[in-house]
Amino acid sequence: MADWQDLTRRASFASHQLLGWIFWDSRAKDNLAALGVPEGLGHYIVNRGAPLAPAGAEALFAAFYTIKREFVHFALNNAATYITDWHEVTVARDSAVRVGLEEMTPQIIAPFGALADDLWKTVDAIPASGRVLFAAHKSWPRPTDPLMSAWNALNCIREWRGDTHFAILTSEDISRVQAGILHDAHLNYGGWIAQSRGADAEAITQAFADLESRGLAEDGVVSTAGLAVRELIEERTNELTQRAWQSFGFDNTERFLNMVEPIGERLMKRIDDTA
Repeated sequence: MADWQDLTRRASFASHQLLGWIFWDSRAKDNLAALGVPEGLGHYIVNRGAPLAPAGAEALFAAFYTIKREFVHFALNNAATYITDWHEVTVARDSAVRVGLEEMTPQIIAPFGALADDLWKTVDAIPASGRVLFAAHKSWPRPTDPLMSAWNALNCIREWRGDTHFAILTSEDISRVQAGILHDAHLNYGGWIAQSRGADAEAITQAFADLESRGLAEDGVVSTAGLAVRELIEERTNELTQRAWQSFGFDNTERFLNMVEPIGERLMKRIDDTA
């Protein structure tokens, strides 16, 4: 029998590899600048948040969960000065995606595009209730180009996982800054994740104090108990999101993994080089 939790873990990471690089990509930033946003400022927030942008900066802040409120408000409100059609932001980003994939991974363009219809069937099959950022992306116009259609469908599934993960963090009473601290410790990244999302020294100190009061940290370091809680959150996320990959099907999931895993490090290097 298929180990769907392991397949979900692998497919989720492969999705991150195939999708995540664009949010630090200089071409995506330049394309946003071409729409009028000076220097493409705040392009990560604007490019990722465009489908929910009409709901306003506070709604987007809530959906992003771990990014500082002031970052989200500044990026979105600044862009709103210049953007009249938020879908144009996505079209501009998608242009950068296509060129980037043509440069980095031309061998996957046709086979990945061939998965578009089944990926959208998966998007339409998984529940939107309680998953606001996913629902906003799902409602966005769907590209006709097979490659970008598949990429946007996969991005919907990734945001569905993110919304689910944030709901679990909420149920565990893990704050915005604590989420970054625990994630950083889980990946052994050396302490930069919470800072990269806007947490200053005071906010990090306060977050650690609360974690220590709960036995999840000690002397400014996430404890074994804290790591265990973070691992349980990850396992629970995989449990709840495996239904997406089950809907996609074993053969399709295996095809996707065989396509992306061999070139995953190349895509991750793009993030390392630009982020």
